[in-house]
Amino acid sequence: MLRSLPHRTTTFSSSKFTVEIYARKSKLSTMLMLIPNILTLGRLVLTVIFLVMVLLSPRYYADGEVPFCGFLDVAFILFIVAGLTDIADGLAARRLNVTSKFGRMVDPLADKILVCGAFTCFALIGEPKLFSLGPGALAVIHWAILGVLAAREIYVTALRHVAEARGVNFAATASGKIKMFLQSFAIGTVVMRMAHVQGAAWGYWFTSVAFSAMLVMTVISGIRATRRPHGRKST
Repeated sequence: MLRSLPHRTTTFSSSKFTVEIYARKSKLSTMLMLIPNILTLGRLVLTVIFLVMVLLSPRYYADGEVPFCGFLDVAFILFIVAGLTDIADGLAARRLNVTSKFGRMVDPLADKILVCGAFTCFALIGEPKLFSLGPGALAVIHWAILGVLAAREIYVTALRHVAEARGVNFAATASGKIKMFLQSFAIGTVVMRMAHVQGAAWGYWFTSVAFSAMLVMTVISGIRATRRPHGRKST
């Protein structure tokens, strides 16, 4: 004869269940907030690898250890991926509504390390070659370009720190984004020219135009940054 099993009932405390749901939502929200910062840190790692590859490229080329084009093509791909993470972290921050002071400070810093680091490496290895200019003239041009870029970045970074300390939003503007695009384009131009068109006459002119546009926009964006409010709290 079958005997009926005792019926078990499970009761949930509504308050406990609600707290658990809120805790899970809070944990998910915290994880989402980290996505833009993780992308920024990833860009920093890719930047370091890219810069090391640029510095090593002349030695690999001279020793024949790695095909020059292939080596610099890999460096160029890393550079592109780093640039894409810059776009991705900005989109993620806006979509997830997690724009933070940390992001506004660290994201531009990552850009500065990439740009100034790349042009420092170019100056150290004597690239790009321009027309029939000798090593001395090229060195003056390379270090002068780096000086202009570094001066602008140091100056704007100082303004940004002052503004953020006083509660003023000093996020990137259109002129700053155009400047960054032209700087990135110039870096990519140098890498591709080193890899594929070292002696082409049109490469000299293309590089010169790219550098000129970059320098003009760098100065303009620096001037526009000066005119932005940074000494008083915005209302």
